[in-house]
Formats: sequence, C-alpha cells, structure tokens
Amino acid sequence: MAKKDAASNGFRLNRRNFLRTTGVVSLAETIAAPVEVAAQGTVATVGPGEVPVRLNVNGKQLDLMIEPRVTLLDALRMRANLTGNKRGCDRGACGACTMIVDGRPVYSCSTLAIEVQGKQIRNVDGLATADQLHPVQQAFCDKDALMCGFCTPGFIMASVALLEKNPNPSPEQIRKGLDGNICRCGTFSRIFEAVSSVKGGQRG
Repeated sequence: MAKKDAASNGFRLNRRNFLRTTGVVSLAETIAAPVEVAAQGTVATVGPGEVPVRLNVNGKQLDLMIEPRVTLLDALRMRANLTGNKRGCDRGACGACTMIVDGRPVYSCSTLAIEVQGKQIRNVDGLATADQLHPVQQAFCDKDALMCGFCTPGFIMASVALLEKNPNPSPEQIRKGLDGNICRCGTFSRIFEAVSSVKGGQRG
C-alpha cells in the first residue's frame, strides 16, 4: 500500500507503491469477478471431475462422461473407440486429427469436446457406408495418395470439407484448402491428384 507521509498528512506515492497497489486491486477484482458472475447465475461451473457430455458423431448420439478439459480427439479415440483420426503434433499444426464440425474442418486435438455439444461432428470412421468407400477415400486408394497413412484420415476429412463447399475447386483452391495438413512422407502430388479426380463427381 502507499506509505503515509507524516509531514503532509497525505500519502507519498512512488512508482513501486503505485504498482503494488494497482496489482492488489487487479488481483482482488480477478478473484471477485467470477464469484459475482456465478452468483448471478450467468456462468455454470463444470468440472474438474467428469461431467456428462452428449455429442452427435456421424449421425449418432454419443453420451460420454469426461472431464471438461478432454479434447474432441481424445473423447472419440479413448472413450468411443473411434480411432480413425490420429494424433500427430497434438498442437493444431499437422492436421492429422482433422474432423468436420457443422461443415467446417477443425483440428480435433485443439477442440474441447464439451464445446461442440449440439453440433454435427464427422470423423473419418463415418465416411464409408457398409462395404463402399466414400468417393474421396476411393480416390486416395486409386491414386496411391498415401504412404505411411498416418496423415491420410486428416487429409481425407479436409478434402471432403473442401469438395462439399466447392465441388469444382481449381488447383490453387485445392492447395489452399489443404494447406492446414502436412504429409511427412511427401505424397502431396498424389493427394492433389486424388482430390482433382473427385471434383465435379459424386460426393457421397
């Protein structure tokens, strides 16, 4: 706090005291604000333990008990046995975990499962029907657009999202649509060839 100045019956405020005082006030506000908001009923606190989460995945309802910190990728892989999409970098950089949420490709390793409740989620496990592959999956097989296959699920989901939004993308649009995904084996030319072979055709 500011020091009392006996000579002037006031406060002597120097830089250190000023910063110390404002720091205490800011900390008090930070602590008090959430309590006040919660008291008003505008914020529901969940966790840190497991809470019920309902997801719509590949057209099916999925009820899970998970901690609020669990990502969409971990929720599906570890709790629902939907292991098609892979964990690559685990920091939203490589695209191996790409899923489609409400028509948009997202990095599922950086998306909390609890935040996508009520949305339509699709991962690579739900693309094929019975014994028939999705046209994009078939194109990846036909054009040999994979090597180790680790990045393939993410590339396929990003390609599906691109083609559903733009059925006839140009080569530049394909590159831009897939620029969030990385193939460490270097099969980019085959991947672009596969996506180009599907454009304008059946989308599944």
